[in-house]
Amino acid sequence: MAHTVQDHQMAQPQAAVLSLPPSGQAKRWTVLDSLLCGALAGAVAKTVIAPLDRTKIIFQVSSQRFSAKEAFRLLYCTYVKDGFLSLWRGNSATMVRVIPYAAIQFCSHDQYKRILGGYYGFQGKALTPFPRFLAGSLAGTTAAMLTYPLDMVRARMAVTPRQMYSNIMHVFVRITQEEGIKTLYRGFCPTILGVIPYSGITFFTYETLKKLHAERTRRSQPYSYERLAFGACAGLLGQSASYPLDVVRRRMQTAGVTGQQYGSVLNTMKAIVVQEGVVRGLYKGLSMNWIKGPIAVGVSFTTFDLMHNLLHKMHQLGYFTH
Repeated sequence: MAHTVQDHQMAQPQAAVLSLPPSGQAKRWTVLDSLLCGALAGAVAKTVIAPLDRTKIIFQVSSQRFSAKEAFRLLYCTYVKDGFLSLWRGNSATMVRVIPYAAIQFCSHDQYKRILGGYYGFQGKALTPFPRFLAGSLAGTTAAMLTYPLDMVRARMAVTPRQMYSNIMHVFVRITQEEGIKTLYRGFCPTILGVIPYSGITFFTYETLKKLHAERTRRSQPYSYERLAFGACAGLLGQSASYPLDVVRRRMQTAGVTGQQYGSVLNTMKAIVVQEGVVRGLYKGLSMNWIKGPIAVGVSFTTFDLMHNLLHKMHQLGYFTH
């Protein structure tokens, strides 16, 4: 998620450089490349893991004890009762959120790295650890702030039957009419509090592993399977650090349809611990995240690389010279 478009660009022959657009247009296309590649990577990755993600959310918002056996039983029962496509219920809302979220996150991370690099005197060089963490945290926070209501809608669609909400707009309308427009931002605080360590650790870990890899191997660019491994490690660390806040935000987001009443972040966390315990409550479904996380990150990086390579070739062939 964190690698920049510039990281992928290789030295080009002089003839190829001369055929590229002028510098201003090339920079503009660099931003557009990041937007497009990031959006597509996020959409493909989330679609692949959507059934597992939906199952995780259902367990997060209930008091039912989580186990791998129960998770796969839920998947099977959903398939038998509502059909194969029901496993992807709520994925349309996920796509509406993920596409702008991933695009904003990729682009804003590049911009924050550039700004922080200039501020700390590392322009054009690898950032030191703290600015590296800060750039990731700011990128995740920016994306989350701009797309949060869509995450709320997606959570509602994931845990409710089809009869309750027919489509994305229906969710917005019913929540606004029945619970008030403020409900669309319920769970916003734990989301931001969780995004700061998650995005910071994820981007920091991935960028650090790439830097160490380049120093050890003398290769400026890792292979795709190496990127997949770096991303998987980054995702596992980030998810593990921020997971309790993810459970809290899901409880707060779905309180209107589960019959629960939650107040602040601390009160929600306290209620979960009292009723279900620390591990079985705040870390419910984490093992499933350890399965779907590496899959999602791997698919995301692979899609990003393939898409960027395609766009890079199209640049070289002169498709974007006008």
